[in-house]
Amino acid sequence: MYDKLKLTKLIEVLRQVCGQFPDVRTGQNSIYEVQDAGMSAFSVFFTQSPSFLAHQRDMQLRKGRSNAKGLFELHQLPSDNQIRNLLDPVDPIYLHPFYRHTFIELEQAGLLEGYRSFANQLLIAIDGTEYFSSRKIHCPQCSHRVLSNGETRYFHSALTPVVVQPGNEAVVVLEPECIVAQDGQEKQDCEIQAAKRWVTQHGAFYARRGVTILGDDLFSRQPFVEVLQDTHFHFLLVCKPDSHPELYQTVEFLAANQVLGTKVVRHWMGKYAEIHTHRYTAQLPLCAATEAPKVNWCELTITREDTGVVLYTNAWVTDFAVSDTTVEAIVRDGRARWKVENENNNVLKTKGYHLEHNFGHGSQHLAALLLSLNLLAFLLHTILDRVDEQYRTIRHKLGARRTFFQDLEALLRYFTFDTWEAVWAFMFHGLELDTG
Repeated sequence: MYDKLKLTKLIEVLRQVCGQFPDVRTGQNSIYEVQDAGMSAFSVFFTQSPSFLAHQRDMQLRKGRSNAKGLFELHQLPSDNQIRNLLDPVDPIYLHPFYRHTFIELEQAGLLEGYRSFANQLLIAIDGTEYFSSRKIHCPQCSHRVLSNGETRYFHSALTPVVVQPGNEAVVVLEPECIVAQDGQEKQDCEIQAAKRWVTQHGAFYARRGVTILGDDLFSRQPFVEVLQDTHFHFLLVCKPDSHPELYQTVEFLAANQVLGTKVVRHWMGKYAEIHTHRYTAQLPLCAATEAPKVNWCELTITREDTGVVLYTNAWVTDFAVSDTTVEAIVRDGRARWKVENENNNVLKTKGYHLEHNFGHGSQHLAALLLSLNLLAFLLHTILDRVDEQYRTIRHKLGARRTFFQDLEALLRYFTFDTWEAVWAFMFHGLELDTG
């Protein structure tokens, strides 16, 4: 049923994509292929084992075969320095076809239909994250910030769009967009410029599939909202009072005159009740500009009934019509925006993928390319969890993600396997999961 989403097939396609990487070498020293360098870097991220390649070189010497060749289709095993040198000139845009391939295969397999939400939309949450920081190492692609002590901190960051769904822990990673030094020094300017590029490059493909863009308050500004409208994306963006004073003056006026839409819902939480108060209105100017786009506004405040303590409050602007019938679903989707941080960026930073670790900085594109390969490793594990029952059962049985990868690292260090199916079967039977 999911033949094209099997790991062996996906690795085969990824190797073909890596085969399109440019090779800028002009001399005779071309014993290692750039394609192998790309797959070697990916193998480290997929196994979450920094020493994976060293173990496989040793295994190749001892046994004449290795998992690097059997599982990742590597013809030769370049050293870490050779990998960095070969990949530094490669723009991460060369990996975009693989992101698009996996999205299309997930779509054709029907696996994205389960992610659809209000108005049958896919929700794409966008957010920026840093993935490299140093006070000494830097390159022309680095952004920088002057610290309070006068020192300069250099860093790389990227916009990381993901498909999310309320109540679903699994996110689907899409093509990242690197934030570059030319985007500016302020977080708002940098992320918005990167987001505009992403929409310009990929909007035509995703928007026609029915997509709502989720974003924090940085993105609910006129220039970006107009880009979304021009690209035919729907939007649901956080909107705070301190950044939208004119809009909130109108909201306060409508509230004072008791003409805001209001819906109150009581939710029993087992030991106490929460009161969810929704307020909404339509067709407000987003800002004070003469040609400001008109948006619909909604707000959610959650209060503990027995104490009166406010547990949560947030508000959004959207192009969806907000009413008593739709406001709960719209707010639910708006709150899913945090998943780009908790289920994607934080997992990549704290659950073994070491997103912020310096795997290699280089002087051109190395840091950005390694980020993209890391994201692809995360994506393929997400896909495996959806399409491979043995893999999913093993992950559930072992619990902690780190335990799974520790077991995988040990197996691939001491045993050789011809296929990934053989790896999962070995783990499955070793855990006696087939005995009921």
